[in-house]
Amino acid sequence: MELTRRNFVKLAGVAGLVGLVGNLTGCGNQAAVVPSSVAEADSLPPADKATVYFSKKIDADHIIALYKKINSEITGRVAIKLHTGEPNEPNILPREWVKAFQAQIPNSTIVETNTLYGGARSSTERHRRTLKANDWTFCPVDILDEDGDISFPVSRGFHLSEVAMGSHLNNYDSLIALTHFKGHAMAGFGGSLKNIAIGCASGKVGKLQIHGKNWETGNEFLERMVDSGKALCDHFGKKMVFINVLNRLSVDCDCAGAGAAAPELPDLGILASTDLLAVDKAAVDMIYNFPGDEKNFLITRIESRSGRRQLSAMKELQMGTPNYELVTI
Repeated sequence: MELTRRNFVKLAGVAGLVGLVGNLTGCGNQAAVVPSSVAEADSLPPADKATVYFSKKIDADHIIALYKKINSEITGRVAIKLHTGEPNEPNILPREWVKAFQAQIPNSTIVETNTLYGGARSSTERHRRTLKANDWTFCPVDILDEDGDISFPVSRGFHLSEVAMGSHLNNYDSLIALTHFKGHAMAGFGGSLKNIAIGCASGKVGKLQIHGKNWETGNEFLERMVDSGKALCDHFGKKMVFINVLNRLSVDCDCAGAGAAAPELPDLGILASTDLLAVDKAAVDMIYNFPGDEKNFLITRIESRSGRRQLSAMKELQMGTPNYELVTI
């Protein structure tokens, strides 16, 4: 089967169904796993908790305000990684927010990579046409794998010893993950981890290493994604920050294009931290702890794809802490 974006989404849907059946038949007599919330960290001393800043208000001013709480280590040439979307994608972060944010960060550039599946972003030429169509024209956009890739080592990874990143990534000193948090057809949810782990990997080599030649699904795919994130965390060290914007919470990724499902869950806010695991876990906790039934579609997507394996795998590779203090501004 030709790997187009449409077939990619179909494959992901089949994988999700298999994952759901596996979850239902493989639990045995184990009790259902209930996601923990920030409450479990209340008894820990501050030194054992990450700080995650939160704003209920979602706009450019509050993205900037949260960033200023966590940006002390951001220096030099700065890569801003976000998902710029397929043509006419309805759920991507609004350009005016990103434009205002990028203008506050000296020496910064939006970065992207080409896709593995066919379609409007599968080559640099097509990708640049899509960027223009989606109006990403207010600052340079660096397609990191335009000139090939470079291997980043993975220390003590689950499956990978190296991951091919877009070669231009070596030109940057710091990395900002500005992430539209949402569901995902294969990962369950797409947070800051997915934004950098898949989003910085080169289109034809790195992304294939993560997906595997046989397009592994479930835990193996998620662990490969965590391996890729680990390579980036080791490379940039403290010069990374993570911002999750929980708006337009579709069950679909921004790669789904114009056909992405409309959100069922109301907008929840913005989360920001220097701790990758904490900021993604805080976003997942916020969804699970939402009081209304509107959360059920997104929770079903997460559960059917074993999405929370992202969090436990990051913990195992010591990529942050699941214990955090939520600080509202």
